[in-house]
Amino acid sequence: MDLFYFFLFVLLVFSGHNYEKGSAITVTYDDRALVIDGQRRLLFSGSIHYPRTTPEVWPEIIQKSKDGGLDVIETYVFWNYHEPERRQYNFEGRFDLVKFVKTVQDAGLYVHLRIGPYVCAEWNYGGFPIWLHFIDGIQFRTTNAAFKSEMEIFLAKIVNLMQDEKLFASEGGPIILAQVENEYGNVEWAYGIGGKLYVEWAASTAVSLNTTVPWVMCQQEDAPDPIINTCNGFYCDEFTPNSRSKPKMWTENYSGWFQAFGSPTPFRPVEDLAFAVARFFETGGTFQNYYMYFGGTNFGRTAGGPLIASSYDYDAPLDEYGYLRQPKWGHLRNLHNAIKQCEKILVTEDPTYISFGAKTEAHYYNGSDGCAAFLANIDDSSDANVTFNERSYFLPAWSVSILPDCKNVIFNTAKVSAQQSISAHGTSTFVKEYSLALSSWSWHKEQVGIWGRNSFTKPGLLEQINTTRDVSDFLWYTTSVNVDEKLSSEDLYLDVESLGHALLLFVNKKPAAFGYGNHEDASFTLKTPIVLNQGNNTLDLLSMMIGLQNYGPWFDIAGAGIFSVMLVGSANILKDFSSIEWTYQIGMEGEYLELYKSENNSLWVTGNDIPNNQSLMWYKATFDAPEGNSPLALNLASMGKGQVWVNGLGIGRYWPAYLAPAAGCADPCDYRGTYDAQKCLKNCGQPSQTLYHVPRSWLNPTGNVLVLLEELGGDPTKITIVTRTGQQICSHASESDIPPVDFWDKNKLDFEAVSPEVRISCERGWQISSVDFASFGTPQGKCGLYSHGSCSAKDVLSLVRKTCVGHESCSIPVSASVLGDPCPSVVKSLAIQATCTDLYT
Repeated sequence: MDLFYFFLFVLLVFSGHNYEKGSAITVTYDDRALVIDGQRRLLFSGSIHYPRTTPEVWPEIIQKSKDGGLDVIETYVFWNYHEPERRQYNFEGRFDLVKFVKTVQDAGLYVHLRIGPYVCAEWNYGGFPIWLHFIDGIQFRTTNAAFKSEMEIFLAKIVNLMQDEKLFASEGGPIILAQVENEYGNVEWAYGIGGKLYVEWAASTAVSLNTTVPWVMCQQEDAPDPIINTCNGFYCDEFTPNSRSKPKMWTENYSGWFQAFGSPTPFRPVEDLAFAVARFFETGGTFQNYYMYFGGTNFGRTAGGPLIASSYDYDAPLDEYGYLRQPKWGHLRNLHNAIKQCEKILVTEDPTYISFGAKTEAHYYNGSDGCAAFLANIDDSSDANVTFNERSYFLPAWSVSILPDCKNVIFNTAKVSAQQSISAHGTSTFVKEYSLALSSWSWHKEQVGIWGRNSFTKPGLLEQINTTRDVSDFLWYTTSVNVDEKLSSEDLYLDVESLGHALLLFVNKKPAAFGYGNHEDASFTLKTPIVLNQGNNTLDLLSMMIGLQNYGPWFDIAGAGIFSVMLVGSANILKDFSSIEWTYQIGMEGEYLELYKSENNSLWVTGNDIPNNQSLMWYKATFDAPEGNSPLALNLASMGKGQVWVNGLGIGRYWPAYLAPAAGCADPCDYRGTYDAQKCLKNCGQPSQTLYHVPRSWLNPTGNVLVLLEELGGDPTKITIVTRTGQQICSHASESDIPPVDFWDKNKLDFEAVSPEVRISCERGWQISSVDFASFGTPQGKCGLYSHGSCSAKDVLSLVRKTCVGHESCSIPVSASVLGDPCPSVVKSLAIQATCTDLYT
């Protein structure tokens, strides 16, 4: 097939269900599916959170999602940033919700608006504004008058905003679904009868807002009619709605998992993800959403807690920088195409179940519109052969085959034919690293302990969140202790207990110890030897938060900070500081002075002798934007823990000094068998994150200002700015492989005779600059390490180069008639490795 007609065909396949912008449509549902303008629909959706990237790249991210076969974009609505102060609203920049929804509409996709307003989402305080916490008598997420009043006001604010802009489907907009609350069923038990009443109230309140589109509640088995209850999880094939009148919907299919500081990096093999999706549609599902399809970045202090990293990559089909994650993006795209071939019959007929054995089965749909079947092997180790409709089929372990005519297999979830990319941002040879000039650095030493007149003294140890109101991660606890000559000569220990999340101890203004928790348990005990001088000594404890709790029953009242301080001798407690008077200071002096955006150079020291490896240091440097349009990152591997800004905008928290445990990783990981967030891990013994995304749109051509607050100690002179200039891509297919899904035509009887193809494609704006390897015959090895086998056709490399070099994409048939036949009795394969380069660099 000519490449032009191939891409035209793909465009038609994936745009066939897009609606005409501005056309009013009705959205209802029945027991099978969402019904849009009278037609049941099978829909693929993906989560993209507008604040986790920038408006400048929204169109590209959304278009790549559409190219991947999505029909719907799903997003939460983030109350705490839309209403940072009570009745003071913000819908600008990254938080321009209307613009985001309209950008999705411009791409011809639908929107599922998850208003909540609780979002979880590994987002600070689960999306609740901190001022809500301080309303008298309030209790979150229960039948509490104060909470319900504020929640109703915000729900109405968002619905009215969407209606004013005519963004609901009945008004010609893209919004076809709305969500109230979020995963409340996971915690409802903790709220007793108040929880049940709250669910009923939330449902009736949502319906009363008259959006004209259906409402859903995810993870809510008791969602009242007409609210649709939906499934979240790694697998939802066994999920059943709570009413026979509701369709089977999956609002969160986790494409991977989030990253926490001090933890290895989770990933989910695409074979398992595709298996889960196919099983869901096999068993009657008709709406499925990837959480996340694009994860993005937790800029500034938006990350939830405790200890959620700044990267929200999530091992999603689009990575943190917006690049296609291959083969995940491509394999899922092929899956979507395969299932869409069955759409009409899947939303019309009921499935018939067949068991081939203990762990092999089929669901087939048969009716006037034809026949479609899913053949599944749910064994996690053994392949199988089954007979269906008098034909034999091979089923790899933990896989599903899709037959849109109950005869031809056009896709198997375990057979990945999509191309692979062997370069990742910052880890390949196609990366430029720019060092910052030493002459551009300046610094400012943060004062230890009390620094301002706004300090205050209180008896006892104050809880941190109630004290800081989350205006800063930091709270100083300061006191003094007077010791006599005898005590000063003893072996002394300070025993500090904290609810979390981290703590720096200074004795007589000198750093003495550092303690911290982890994501699973942010509380910790710091027991450290200290030396006290005879006479008066100062104790300064800097308690640090790393994101407010975002999940769990009553999470909104989870505390942070120090609750016990004791001076311990060799055998007994010498002094309990827990109930004495302490002096408190909220935040850092540098925060108060706004050093991250200050132009007051008198606050900064300049010189060639940059102080390294010191705690509580502010660093500043200037740099010019690297050439090109590729996304940028800061490599902060040389730093300890802190926060970083560029041109006054928060890039996020960093903590490269917190290494993941050395054991527990499995990379590669066997996709077969039930997946959970701890099954497939990589980067054990390494920092959780070293690269920190800097949006291009935040930069000026020259004179950009980088500011870091280093809390533990690091070397800023080793910081680099990283950008990608290209990538290496590979594709490998055999003569015996399934032909490309988009070649399927139910009117053709010879699909099995169609040749497979090897397809390679660069990122938009990049082109194939070289073909580094090509072999047709028996090539050996894997992507990046290919070699010729004992059988190899001549001139294949030159043919591939002629076809592909200078183009964004190309395809080569895996056919002896095209490539020659070096070994006629052998099943041959074609392997290609190529290089893509950025046209702008």
